[in-house]
Amino acid sequence: MIVEYLRYQIDEARRDQFISDYRTAAKALMKSPFALSFDICQCTEDPGQFILRIEWTSAEDHLNGFRGSTDFKAFFPHIRPYLSDIQEMQHYRPVG
Repeated sequence: MIVEYLRYQIDEARRDQFISDYRTAAKALMKSPFALSFDICQCTEDPGQFILRIEWTSAEDHLNGFRGSTDFKAFFPHIRPYLSDIQEMQHYRPVG
């Protein structure tokens, strides 16, 4: 299992739409056999900051399995408008 973290900075005018679009995208995401869990959090000190956490079966499954799948084709159009807002997108290995 690997965890992908994405950190976004979203301007105030698009925050509600961002949340709505990710909720819709998550439906396609969670149909994938490679995605184990998903959550989105909004920072309380800076409401423009969002963290997405996606657990994948592996980084390879994410990058080569999901991204080439029909689930990705259903997922991606919903998040495409926010690609330039990504400040971090990394895979992390749990060590605890």
